[in-house]
Amino acid sequence: MISSTTLIWIVMGAVMLLSLVVQNRLNSRFAKYSEEPLNISGAEVASRMLAANGIRDVQITCIDGKLTDHYNPETRTVNLSREVYYGKNVAAAAVAAHECGHVLQHATGYVPLRMRSALVPVVTFSNSIVSWVLLAGVLLINVFPQLLWAGIILFALTTLFSFVTLPVEINASARAVKWLEDTGITTYETKDMAVDALKWAAYTYVIAAIGSLATLLYYLSLASRRR
Repeated sequence: MISSTTLIWIVMGAVMLLSLVVQNRLNSRFAKYSEEPLNISGAEVASRMLAANGIRDVQITCIDGKLTDHYNPETRTVNLSREVYYGKNVAAAAVAAHECGHVLQHATGYVPLRMRSALVPVVTFSNSIVSWVLLAGVLLINVFPQLLWAGIILFALTTLFSFVTLPVEINASARAVKWLEDTGITTYETKDMAVDALKWAAYTYVIAAIGSLATLLYYLSLASRRR
């Protein structure tokens, strides 16, 4: 009979494999839909979407990197990668609208986004020390078992953050797809492309959350065996 620890290791291995598959699929989908032309750039999509919703205090900037696009609520900036900022294609439009979806969440006080924002400083601190605390906790488990439990609590916060992120990302994509369709930027055919591109982006967050949960369960099983 398979032990709980072995099962967790199997799940973690499967998650790692799925992560590679999803990332590869995401890259291929964005490459494919970047070849589907539109007459509007990602930056223009973002500008129009914000203006249409009466938001005029958010700046749209161009940043380096690939798929590094994000909304920063502290600086009130929608940061688009170069290929999205200047790209006139379905993929660029979908990504730009998605990031503006986060702006709309912020403006309307979307509860999951508020929860995630509240967790950011705690998770940032946790991420800076959790690996060392867990390592020390494992090495000193027979001498100082409380240290491993402290590491587990810190890691649990990052796991919680991963799951809180899921509705935030899914909702932003739903807002993006609806706005693109309502404005006619995407047609019947290109709407499905935008949905598909954002779907694979969302899968990366799902895999990350499952992987984080599996890792948390592993450390919990380790600590429980040493009680």
